[in-house]
Amino acid sequence: MKLPVSTEWLLHCATTLAQLEPGATASAAQLADYYDLPAPYLAKQLQALVKAGVLSASTGPRGGFRLGRPASEITLLQIVEAVDGASSPYECREIRQQGWGALSPEECQRVCILSAKMREAHDAWRRSLDGVSLADILTTLPPTAPARTRSRLASTTRPAPSR
Repeated sequence: MKLPVSTEWLLHCATTLAQLEPGATASAAQLADYYDLPAPYLAKQLQALVKAGVLSASTGPRGGFRLGRPASEITLLQIVEAVDGASSPYECREIRQQGWGALSPEECQRVCILSAKMREAHDAWRRSLDGVSLADILTTLPPTAPARTRSRLASTTRPAPSR
């Protein structure tokens, strides 16, 4: 299975936001600078996480993004599905009933075994991601990571306050 590059971006951005002090935000521009990503495209992708309730967004000079709920309540699956949807990447088109080697309809009463195995694999992948929260990810980071992240994020571009 191949996921879009934006999935990686949003998994990292959500993990970064999970390391901020409570109530703190980071703008799309800060996150884009932090990871050297295209800001307009990242901002659009972050909105998918807002729509899914993973993040919340605020406007104004101190505005930006923050987690929409506690890190312990946000799973990797929720982030992936917010960006990529929940559908399986495998779609059985019943080619076993086509061509020179076609099976008869009677021989295809059961679900295609390949389709069944691909569904099992997809379900296992989803369960695995659903069993890991952002809080779980944070516990695997070095103890110095959150402070380092906050410090470096604070030194990235921040929109100037409007007057």
